Amino acid sequence: MRKTLIINGHPDKESYCSSLVQAYKNGAIKAGAEIKEITIADLRFNPNLQFGYRKRTELEPDLLEAWEKIKWADHLVWVYPVWWGSYPAMMKGFLDRLFLPGFAFSKRENSLWWDKLLKGKSARIISTLDQPAWFYTLINRRPSYWAMKKMTLNFCGIKPVTTTTIGPLRLSKPSWRENWLKKTEQKGFSDNRK
Repeated sequence: MRKTLIINGHPDKESYCSSLVQAYKNGAIKAGAEIKEITIADLRFNPNLQFGYRKRTELEPDLLEAWEKIKWADHLVWVYPVWWGSYPAMMKGFLDRLFLPGFAFSKRENSLWWDKLLKGKSARIISTLDQPAWFYTLINRRPSYWAMKKMTLNFCGIKPVTTTTIGPLRLSKPSWRENWLKKTEQKGFSDNRK
C-alpha cells in the first residue's frame, strides 16, 4: 500500500486548491493508498528562519508532527497557487523552517557537496495559475516549478517529481474547473495504483 501525503499550500482553506486536494485524495483512496494530509494554513509556527542555518530555532509541535508525516510518506503531493512566479509565503516559511540540515539534507564537512536524506520518495506538484499553462511554461519558464522541483525536492533526494499545471483559473467556467477536478482525481488514482 502506497503511503501518500498531500500538502495544501494555499492559505485559504476554501480555495480551489482545497477542491484539488480532495479530488486527488479521492483518486488515491480508490487506488488503495493510505493518505495523510497537511494543511499549512492550519499549522501554528513562525515562518521566519530567523538565524538562517547559523543557529537552530526549535521546531514548534505542528512542524514536528508535519515532519513525522513527511518521513512516513512514500509520495508527497504539493498543491498550491502560483503567485508572483512563486508559492505563498506560508508555504515558503514551511519549507524554510522544516527542510533543514540534518532533516532533509546533510552538509558534508569541508565540502560543497551534501547528502540527500529524503531519497526513495517521489512527488507531484499541482499548481494553479491565472495565466495559461503554456504561457507560464514557454514565456515565463515555470520559476516556481523549478524552485520546488530542482532547488528543493531534488536537492533533498526526492525523485521523480511530476507536475500538473492548471491555468488560467481566473475567469474560468465551472465546467472547466470540474473537468480539472476529474483529471486530478485520475492523477491521484494513477499515481497510487498498486
